[in-house]
Amino acid sequence: MNHPADKLRRDALKIWNAGVDAVRSERLVRNVLSVDGRSLLVGDDRLDLDAIGRIVVVGAGKAGAGMAAAVEQVLGDRLMEEKRLAGWVNVPADCVRPLKRIKLHAARPPGINEPTPEGAAGTEEILRLVESLDADDLCLCLISGGGSALMPAPAEGISLEDKLAVTRHLSDAGANIEQLNAVRKQLSRIKGGGLIRVCRAGRLISLVISDVLGDPLDVIASGPTVEDTSTPQDALDVLERFAARDAGISPGVFEHLQRKQDAEQPRPTCKVTNLIIGNNAAAVDAAGAEAERLGYSHAMVSAKKSEGQAETIGRRLAETAVQMRDTPGPNCLISGGEPVVTLVDRSQRGLGGRNQQLVLAAVERLADDGAHGIAILSGGTDGEDGPTDAAGALLDAEVIASARRQKLDPADYLARNDAYHFFEPLDALIKTGPTHTNVCDVRVVVVDQSHHH
Repeated sequence: MNHPADKLRRDALKIWNAGVDAVRSERLVRNVLSVDGRSLLVGDDRLDLDAIGRIVVVGAGKAGAGMAAAVEQVLGDRLMEEKRLAGWVNVPADCVRPLKRIKLHAARPPGINEPTPEGAAGTEEILRLVESLDADDLCLCLISGGGSALMPAPAEGISLEDKLAVTRHLSDAGANIEQLNAVRKQLSRIKGGGLIRVCRAGRLISLVISDVLGDPLDVIASGPTVEDTSTPQDALDVLERFAARDAGISPGVFEHLQRKQDAEQPRPTCKVTNLIIGNNAAAVDAAGAEAERLGYSHAMVSAKKSEGQAETIGRRLAETAVQMRDTPGPNCLISGGEPVVTLVDRSQRGLGGRNQQLVLAAVERLADDGAHGIAILSGGTDGEDGPTDAAGALLDAEVIASARRQKLDPADYLARNDAYHFFEPLDALIKTGPTHTNVCDVRVVVVDQSHHH
């Protein structure tokens, strides 16, 4: 079975995995946090440990467990004892494990990226913890992708259900992450700088693993430690644009935004530093280094902003792959980004995610070509693509041939957002389990140029 087609598939996976490994959370935290004698080094800052009272660690995100474990390892037992280290980090349930002093709290079930009452209860603990600090204390905040859903704190008079209904409506209507966040922040006590408004520590340092293209700090996990630039009016405009009033969204939501529009916001008192410690470009770079090691001549691109429809990108990658295979030049393309998927009505909707949908669109495009000498892979670096246990999917000549044998019609599965069930019988799903990191998606195209028709 060890023919060249197989090698392409294996190489694509190696390249993709190298990208994910480079942005694993423990590694990223160790890159920026260390103890040097009586100093704590955080990025370019040198903090005098003798001047610090307590250290508290809070945060939320899919990378939270790895980040928190790394903080404990870097500080070590003696310092954790001396600084009475305490901590609370909200993570998905399948990421929970016992640490020495930082509590990892199951804020949502695996694979369901929505706020829950457990998440809200955990967020209350986080708010309580940062409120208990003093001017000589240090608050370390660990932020990563998925933080929005994992750290819910609905504003007074708005229920979690109300907020969920808003998010679901906007999401299904095709709102992008910026629009979603403008609304979510305004309906929350912690997003959009809420955390720094309640924090009583003299110093707050956020370590951020970015899951948003271009790394806009105010957008990642809805910016709990970043002054909010959007206004309640912006949120009202987004709701207006996606006809939320007619969709039966709770009137309390609109009343809250109206009230907030007229009120004055409190100023934060603590000094805040936000540090991006990992992002999509870093994963793409590391994948490129691996491609080079494997003997490919590659091209790399990491998108700076939201990219449009997954299907469009999948088809474009398929066309690029054919071109790369049939003409001299690079034989590997690594791209990073985050497309969107427009979902069909829940009644017809199958199972899938944007990476699987993207690869399925490429399958459809390459069905007649047979994809000889081509492998294409797309996966979410967090290990979960949509509400599935797969990170993404891959295609090569074998996948296309066996889809034909099993009479699986790509167009049909595409139309129903059911890519998971298309790829599952073809053994073409990528399964990693939770990777404890999250920097959007990485896609790999490798071709064998000796394959001319």
